[in-house]
Amino acid sequence: MLYHWLHSKGYQVMLEQHIAHELNLPDALTDSLAEIGMQADLAVVVGGDGNMLGAARVLSRYDIDVIGVNRGNLGFLTDLDPDQAQQQLTEVLEGRYLSERRFMLEAHVCRRDQPDSTSTAINEVVLHPGKVAHMIEFEVYIDDRFAFSQRSDGLIISTPTGSTAYSLSGGGPILTPTLDAIALVPMFPHTLSARPLVINSSSTIRLKFSHITHDLELSCDSQITLPVQEGEE
Repeated sequence: MLYHWLHSKGYQVMLEQHIAHELNLPDALTDSLAEIGMQADLAVVVGGDGNMLGAARVLSRYDIDVIGVNRGNLGFLTDLDPDQAQQQLTEVLEGRYLSERRFMLEAHVCRRDQPDSTSTAINEVVLHPGKVAHMIEFEVYIDDRFAFSQRSDGLIISTPTGSTAYSLSGGGPILTPTLDAIALVPMFPHTLSARPLVINSSSTIRLKFSHITHDLELSCDSQITLPVQEGEE
């Protein structure tokens, strides 16, 4: 177990409270993930890409490096092989590694009489129908300039990190992870021709709806959902 191995090397190890309970480690130093982000120098996430995405969204607010041990299926974001995790982690702890910075998307649902609903995403923000599949009619503005209008099942707004995830399945381009760009990928557009659009990562994207007759949602990394209702954008 990594916990015991790190302890034997003299490192102070903090665990999330529920993980310490699951591993039956009553004497472990525990705290919330946010507190760990404020106090630790390195976060080791054991699991699949979903675990890494969830942890990284919280830890991104703090000055902490994050590395993953792959226990899932794909492991695009979790770099360490579980069979060689101790050896590879030793190299990291000795400073023999290369670090990468990945930017995130911030999604807002602007409400008229209430505070905005917000969330962040490392892979993608997806506009899609709620419980029932249906066509969505919307306009896309980039930096407050009209870009295009569309009738489709939704829109994938992807970072370079997410360009090999859902965006790829939707026909989006593969972007170099360090590229400062965002891909807009239509989902089943009702048109004879539609192509993904790649824009600058500093751009602000605004979606406006002519009318909303069914529930709409913004999904952030397929983990956080923000509902969109009539009159909101």
